[in-house]
Amino acid sequence: MRRDYFTLDVSNVDWVDEDGEPAKPTVEIDFEGPASTLKERLTGPEGDFLETEGTDVAYRLQSALDDPDATGVVSVTNRVTGDFIIELNEEADNVLAFIRAARRYGEEASDSDGRYEVRIYVDGEELVVYDKRTFLVYNSEGNLLRQHSLIPSGVEL
Repeated sequence: MRRDYFTLDVSNVDWVDEDGEPAKPTVEIDFEGPASTLKERLTGPEGDFLETEGTDVAYRLQSALDDPDATGVVSVTNRVTGDFIIELNEEADNVLAFIRAARRYGEEASDSDGRYEVRIYVDGEELVVYDKRTFLVYNSEGNLLRQHSLIPSGVEL
């Protein structure tokens, strides 16, 4: 699937810089392509949509992190097969601000379901919602940037 079929929007991240009330950061991904293709990728072997535990979210930088115009690729993958479900381009500053908000939310909120939500839409209609706790960030060589990733305590990678 083409990356330009996807649009990404985030909410509940500004409260961190404004010392506001904690709110669960949310990323909304809207797909404007062939719906059957996305639905197929989101479907597990039993024919149901993949559960939260069956997906992983990551960000792979395409340039050095200290580059002021650093960009990369946000991906949602099938945890069992490793197949890419979604890939889209995004600026590094936006992703790191989102991860910072999710980390702070996890520290300050009593919600144990997840530190952030991923909502996937097809042409504006909600398809799936995932409560996530992990968001891995990799440099352009594919090495994990642990200090920039969102990794719950007690998780070994």
